[in-house]
Amino acid sequence: MASTRLSPDSWINAGFHALVAQGSSALKAEALARGLKTTKGSFYWHFKDVPAFHEAMLRHWEDTSLHALDVALHSEGTPVQRLRHFAQADPRAANGLATHGTALEPAIRAWAHENATAAEAVARVDARRMEALDHLLAEIDLSNPELSRILYGARLGMAEMSGRDGVDNENALGTLVDLILALYG
Repeated sequence: MASTRLSPDSWINAGFHALVAQGSSALKAEALARGLKTTKGSFYWHFKDVPAFHEAMLRHWEDTSLHALDVALHSEGTPVQRLRHFAQADPRAANGLATHGTALEPAIRAWAHENATAAEAVARVDARRMEALDHLLAEIDLSNPELSRILYGARLGMAEMSGRDGVDNENALGTLVDLILALYG
């Protein structure tokens, strides 16, 4: 095995690939080093231990997700256009997470069921996204908090479906926004 010195981002990227392909049990230094054809020393050069690596992965996912949210919220257009953009925006679009496929967010959420640190990161992202949805709907004079939960739940469910079948659900989410606006607008 050749000893290759990799960047922290290389390890984090490998971690996301392993999480999607094999689940959270694959997020160990030795298994990742084998996959990268390097030694564990490279891993420990960048991360104090495996929990620190997990925290770095989650921080990257959270930062990327919140950046994508900010892009959607501050895009040009009317509140209705921004709502559609938010509903249809791919949270992986920034910082190279799109290379992990549509299964990344469901994999992070599955990890959160068994890992408190992952659960905290998911809770922070969910809270910010729900807050953003509430704000966008209020701008359109739709203040029913159930609408935010319906839209966000549909977005999460569509991500899960896309992760399983690879079908892009952008148009379906846009249709849901249109239906809500037609019913309540």
